[in-house]
Amino acid sequence: MDKITTISFDADDTLWDFDGVMRHALGCALQELCRFVPSTPDSLSIATLIAIRNRVAEEQKDRRVTHEAIRLEAFRRTLQFIGMPNECLAAHLHALYLKHRFEDIQFFDDVLPALNALRGRYSMGVLSNGNTYPDRCGLAGYFQFVVLAQDYGIRKPDPRLFEVALGHAGCTKRQLLHVGDSFQNDVIGAKQAGVRSVWLNRQGTANDTEQQPDFEIASLRELTEVLEHLA
Repeated sequence: MDKITTISFDADDTLWDFDGVMRHALGCALQELCRFVPSTPDSLSIATLIAIRNRVAEEQKDRRVTHEAIRLEAFRRTLQFIGMPNECLAAHLHALYLKHRFEDIQFFDDVLPALNALRGRYSMGVLSNGNTYPDRCGLAGYFQFVVLAQDYGIRKPDPRLFEVALGHAGCTKRQLLHVGDSFQNDVIGAKQAGVRSVWLNRQGTANDTEQQPDFEIASLRELTEVLEHLA
């Protein structure tokens, strides 16, 4: 069995709480909207902003559109929804959202200790269906490659995205270990690509499928043990 030289990490909900930072950033944008438009109805909530964004994403699902473009269009739709269409304000809200979405990310407690323990020993990368570039959220220098699904028009669990990551990493399938929280996207996707996987199961979710991850951990602190086992 080939020695592991490279580790790819999912990002959202593996390295940080995506839902938490997304709602926080939307809250900042909503507060700014109310400042610019005092007549903004009280019924406009974070849940409404999420619903509008999801409708836009559904409309665009067959097109190669970035998360940023979808979010900008969602802010346009939000302003139309309250009867105040304004392209400049939509762009301003979008920029403010992205600032907080990236700069206010809080890593799970086990992330930095794990990355620091692996740094220099393995080549590391991000393989994500999201749109967070490590350099924008305080992880500059940790990763040698970043593969975001939106840049390629395919998403995990599509094994082709793992092939893209292998190309960027410059390693073989048996030299790559993929770590992620989604059983479907990360475990099944890696398995279909012929890549070994670690299921980061923080909540102890039951696996009700016939498929099994190569390894299962509850904290990234356990990853060094997995790698020692593989060595």
